[in-house]
Amino acid sequence: MEKSFLTSNTYAGMALIADPIHSYAFFTVPSDGDPREQTEKDILDSPWMQRLRRIYQLQSARWVYPAAEHTRFQHSLGTMHVAGEFARQLYPSLKETCKDAPSYNYVEELLRLAGLLHDVGHGPFGHFFDEHYLSRWHLTHEMIGQQIIVKKLGPAISRIRRGPSGAFARGEKLDPRQIAYLIKMPDGRAPDRQPRWLKWLRQLFSGIYTVDNLDYVQRDAYMTGFSLDMIDMPRLRYYTFFTPEGITLHSSGISALRRFLNARLNLYSNVYFHRTTRALDLHLQEIFSDTLSLLYPHSPLADLDAYLYCDEWSLFSEMQRWLAGKDAQKRRLAREWQKIHAREVKWRMAFASEISVDTMQPGMAFPGAAHYEEKIRSHLPAKLRKLPFRVDVATQDPRPINPIAEPGKRINIYNPATGQISAEPLAEIYRFIPARVRHFRVFALNHDHDTELARAAEVALGNPDKSIPTNV
Repeated sequence: MEKSFLTSNTYAGMALIADPIHSYAFFTVPSDGDPREQTEKDILDSPWMQRLRRIYQLQSARWVYPAAEHTRFQHSLGTMHVAGEFARQLYPSLKETCKDAPSYNYVEELLRLAGLLHDVGHGPFGHFFDEHYLSRWHLTHEMIGQQIIVKKLGPAISRIRRGPSGAFARGEKLDPRQIAYLIKMPDGRAPDRQPRWLKWLRQLFSGIYTVDNLDYVQRDAYMTGFSLDMIDMPRLRYYTFFTPEGITLHSSGISALRRFLNARLNLYSNVYFHRTTRALDLHLQEIFSDTLSLLYPHSPLADLDAYLYCDEWSLFSEMQRWLAGKDAQKRRLAREWQKIHAREVKWRMAFASEISVDTMQPGMAFPGAAHYEEKIRSHLPAKLRKLPFRVDVATQDPRPINPIAEPGKRINIYNPATGQISAEPLAEIYRFIPARVRHFRVFALNHDHDTELARAAEVALGNPDKSIPTNV
């Protein structure tokens, strides 16, 4: 699978992209012999992939961390690279477990294209777009991405005949529907009739560590400037393999997994759950759905061609036009967007508390923000009962597989001493990681009543003796 020596032919049909995380990521280009050949370059240069340059990776955190201006496009390139690296490591055990698996060159290219296209359906402001717009049609960005892959990019994908390591085996042809399958978990309502080898590969996009989060954890940490122990991806990848139970981690890789989980949890606490990030999200919640309803009143699946122009640049440009328009509702919304783009933070944190996951009973549901807003209001002095404030519970986060919210997830661990494989609960691996907390915050329009809000919040949380506001 890896060439033992290099010749001038090694470079034919290949190109490099410099990347701050992976140093270089390569991609296939037409070889000198056939400039009309379909390659990864055709997918990269498609308007659907180039659209991701206009959608930022971090929806609100870029207004907190000035250097975090990276986009979904950069992350997608990184995910393609990580997927190819995992293909090289995993193929021998995949073939041993699933005798009917296609050739290595085919599997490598299938995983790379799935990595490249896993976010192709994202809308402006990423997962926020899913929660506050797509949800009205019971859609997700993965579902839209599947349609883009099959209907818009399918013809080009089907004409690709090789990956970075060489041509596919005779008779092998990429199926865009297999790529669409990899980027989204089946809903469970219909039988999953895909071959086992494809189901096994699906786990690289839906597990505890994936080709997706192994890129974005490193990329988001680097681009925000947030200092943390970088993950040991080579060790984690080396100790990952397939068994009849599916994707499995050798026990010697647990230390690398813990390091990754700890880095990811710290990133949640300090970047995704940063108090100003969450304050900006509270403001966005007030205007996002109404804005998108006016801009795009119909399901994106009704007109995929129009969705090509649904991005953060077009949203910003339209808001500029609304400011000067005659429609009162549009002008009101545009003024709020203007505040966000100018980083005028509406909500100020009046109180904060961290609630350890370990103090809660297994399976115990944590009440939502609306529940606590009602309780806090009932404990405020009568003259403040109508005070505007918002409660934010950070575990209610739209990013998939939030590591704080899903400690019950399991991972297959191989023990070389016994030769046995056990499905170990993620909670057991998290047991040695101290940062598992829910972030509970109260936001107000100013700091005038922080003390009263803090006292009411502590009573609502069941801690009446603790009444110190977090006035930051």
